[in-house]
Amino acid sequence: MSKKSVFLKNFPAEIDGLPYRPCVGVMVLNDKGQVWIGQRDDGAGKSDYQYSWQMPQGGIDPDEDPRLAALRELYEETSIKSVSVIGEIEDWLSYDYPEEVRKNSSRGKKHRGQAQKWYALRFEGDESEINVVSPPDGHSAEFVTWKWEDASKLPDLIVPFKRRVYEQVIEGFKDLLGKAA
Repeated sequence: MSKKSVFLKNFPAEIDGLPYRPCVGVMVLNDKGQVWIGQRDDGAGKSDYQYSWQMPQGGIDPDEDPRLAALRELYEETSIKSVSVIGEIEDWLSYDYPEEVRKNSSRGKKHRGQAQKWYALRFEGDESEINVVSPPDGHSAEFVTWKWEDASKLPDLIVPFKRRVYEQVIEGFKDLLGKAA
């Protein structure tokens, strides 16, 4: 991501020589105000680990508008296109990778963690549109299954190092949650 990108306004500074990876997060809400979450694929087409549920998220391409990145990532991970943007958290929300991730993954060696721009989207399609097993355009499956969940339960379903960000997202979109569209 170029340091001069107009889309990185107020992006967190690097710490101890490691930058944050620019990413987006997406809270998709149904007509009951429930949140779409997917159960992460552990790489073997299954999900046998605790805290395997999360909302869609992903990296921002160089000089890509974060809003467009959010829509792209959502589509690549879930096949969902029938949405409208109904909210945005102004600040970048960040988390640091745990030490084991920083030591054992390529991302952890290049980035301290992720800084995410979060968007709330209203799902306006039919659930038959959602396909996490065979994502579009040749993308690899990131999830093995999905469900709608009450936002209050999300922090207990996500890996602990992302929990604070999920609490901030829920607080930031609290006026949109639990309401019929």
